[in-house]
Amino acid sequence: MVRRTNIVVVILVIAAAVATWATLGTAVAQTKAAVPKPQDKLALGEEEVRQLLLLIDTNKNGKISKPEWMKFMEAEFDRLDKDKKGELDVKELTQSKLRVSHASVGR
Repeated sequence: MVRRTNIVVVILVIAAAVATWATLGTAVAQTKAAVPKPQDKLALGEEEVRQLLLLIDTNKNGKISKPEWMKFMEAEFDRLDKDKKGELDVKELTQSKLRVSHASVGR
Protein backbone atom coordinates (compact mmCIF):
# COMPACT_ATOMS: atom_id res chain seq x y z
CA MET A 1 0.00 0.00 0.00
CA VAL A 2 2.92 2.35 0.73
CA ARG A 3 4.28 1.64 -2.77
CA ARG A 4 0.90 2.49 -4.31
CA THR A 5 0.75 5.71 -2.26
CA ASN A 6 4.21 6.69 -3.53
CA ILE A 7 3.07 6.06 -7.10
CA VAL A 8 -0.01 8.23 -6.60
CA VAL A 9 2.22 10.97 -5.17
CA VAL A 10 4.35 10.79 -8.31
CA ILE A 11 1.21 11.08 -10.48
CA LEU A 12 0.13 14.19 -8.59
CA VAL A 13 3.60 15.73 -8.76
CA ILE A 14 3.84 15.07 -12.50
CA ALA A 15 0.35 16.50 -13.08
CA ALA A 16 1.21 19.63 -11.08
CA ALA A 17 4.50 20.02 -12.94
CA VAL A 18 2.83 19.67 -16.33
CA ALA A 19 0.17 22.24 -15.40
CA THR A 20 2.82 24.64 -14.11
CA TRP A 21 5.03 24.18 -17.17
CA ALA A 22 2.07 24.73 -19.50
CA THR A 23 1.13 27.97 -17.75
CA LEU A 24 4.67 29.27 -17.52
CA GLY A 25 5.49 28.11 -21.04
CA THR A 26 2.77 30.29 -22.52
CA ALA A 27 3.98 33.38 -20.66
CA VAL A 28 7.64 32.77 -21.50
CA ALA A 29 6.91 32.11 -25.17
CA GLN A 30 5.24 35.49 -25.44
CA THR A 31 8.23 37.34 -24.02
CA LYS A 32 11.24 35.43 -25.39
CA ALA A 33 12.26 32.31 -27.28
CA ALA A 34 11.58 29.03 -25.50
CA VAL A 35 14.50 27.50 -23.63
CA PRO A 36 14.82 23.69 -23.65
CA LYS A 37 13.96 22.07 -20.32
CA PRO A 38 16.80 20.29 -18.53
CA GLN A 39 16.60 16.56 -19.25
CA ASP A 40 17.62 15.52 -15.72
CA LYS A 41 14.42 17.01 -14.22
CA LEU A 42 12.30 14.82 -16.45
CA ALA A 43 14.36 11.74 -15.64
CA LEU A 44 13.82 12.10 -11.87
CA GLY A 45 10.48 10.27 -11.94
CA GLU A 46 11.27 7.77 -14.67
CA GLU A 47 11.56 4.75 -12.36
CA GLU A 48 8.31 5.66 -10.58
CA VAL A 49 6.56 5.96 -13.94
CA ARG A 50 7.76 2.47 -14.89
CA GLN A 51 6.44 1.13 -11.59
CA LEU A 52 3.16 2.92 -12.18
CA LEU A 53 2.89 1.27 -15.59
CA LEU A 54 3.43 -2.15 -14.03
CA LEU A 55 0.80 -1.44 -11.38
CA ILE A 56 -1.92 -0.10 -13.68
CA ASP A 57 -1.25 -2.24 -16.79
CA THR A 58 -3.44 -5.18 -15.78
CA ASN A 59 -3.29 -6.94 -19.16
CA LYS A 60 0.53 -6.58 -19.21
CA ASN A 61 0.77 -5.26 -22.78
CA GLY A 62 3.19 -2.48 -21.80
CA LYS A 63 0.60 0.27 -22.19
CA ILE A 64 -2.12 1.78 -20.00
CA SER A 65 -5.55 1.85 -21.58
CA LYS A 66 -8.20 4.35 -20.56
CA PRO A 67 -10.24 1.63 -18.79
CA GLU A 68 -7.13 0.51 -16.86
CA TRP A 69 -6.37 4.13 -15.89
CA MET A 70 -9.97 4.82 -14.85
CA LYS A 71 -10.14 1.62 -12.75
CA PHE A 72 -6.96 2.61 -10.92
CA MET A 73 -8.09 6.19 -10.30
CA GLU A 74 -11.54 5.06 -9.17
CA ALA A 75 -9.94 2.75 -6.61
CA GLU A 76 -7.76 5.63 -5.36
CA PHE A 77 -10.77 7.94 -5.13
CA ASP A 78 -12.74 5.31 -3.20
CA ARG A 79 -9.79 4.82 -0.84
CA LEU A 80 -9.64 8.55 -0.11
CA ASP A 81 -13.43 9.00 0.18
CA LYS A 82 -13.58 8.01 3.86
CA ASP A 83 -17.19 9.10 4.41
CA LYS A 84 -18.31 7.39 1.15
CA LYS A 85 -20.28 10.43 -0.03
CA GLY A 86 -18.80 10.35 -3.53
CA GLU A 87 -16.88 13.59 -3.00
CA LEU A 88 -13.46 14.40 -1.63
CA ASP A 89 -13.25 17.30 0.76
CA VAL A 90 -10.23 19.15 2.12
CA LYS A 91 -10.17 17.04 5.27
CA GLU A 92 -10.09 13.75 3.33
CA LEU A 93 -7.34 15.01 1.07
CA THR A 94 -5.20 16.44 3.87
CA GLN A 95 -5.59 13.35 6.05
CA SER A 96 -4.70 10.97 3.25
CA LYS A 97 -1.33 9.27 3.02
CA LEU A 98 -0.55 11.35 -0.06
CA ARG A 99 2.31 13.56 1.01
CA VAL A 100 4.74 15.20 -1.36
CA SER A 101 8.21 14.81 0.04
CA HIS A 102 11.62 14.52 -1.49
CA ALA A 103 12.20 11.22 0.32
CA SER A 104 9.18 9.49 -1.22
CA VAL A 105 9.63 10.95 -4.71
CA GLY A 106 13.28 9.96 -4.88
CA ARG A 107 12.64 6.28 -4.18
